[in-house]
Amino acid sequence: MVLHLVKLCVGVESADDLRARTEQRQILALAAGTSDVQVHTTRMVPKRRDEILDGGSLYWVIKGAIQVRQRILDIREYKDGGGRKACDLILAPQIVSVEMQPKRPFQGWRYLKANEAPADIPDVGHVPLEGAMPEGMQRELKELCLI
Repeated sequence: MVLHLVKLCVGVESADDLRARTEQRQILALAAGTSDVQVHTTRMVPKRRDEILDGGSLYWVIKGAIQVRQRILDIREYKDGGGRKACDLILAPQIVSVEMQPKRPFQGWRYLKANEAPADIPDVGHVPLEGAMPEGMQRELKELCLI
């Protein structure tokens, strides 16, 4: 059964900001002749690795709501400089918009069951259907159950 992770996207202002940062990292990596694989390092290692690698994604919480996801391609466990376990989440470069789902702050990451994950928003010409609407307005309309 597929299992996802959810994590706060600290320092990012919007889904578009995350996309721009990701694209910039890819450009710099390719220019330097290194891999453009997206890597997110976390100290806690998921124990349910096989379920996550069975099609799971990392859902990003931006400004108090889950807004986007990236497919998790691999989980690479290692020991950091202090000998503590850590891992790199290897992510697909594509960032997929999802229906905004409010999420309170938390530390680290949490498991997210497949049936609790927000649905993808279909892209129309690379512009999400709700993309023309400001995120604040989307959040307010979602809270009022209007979208």
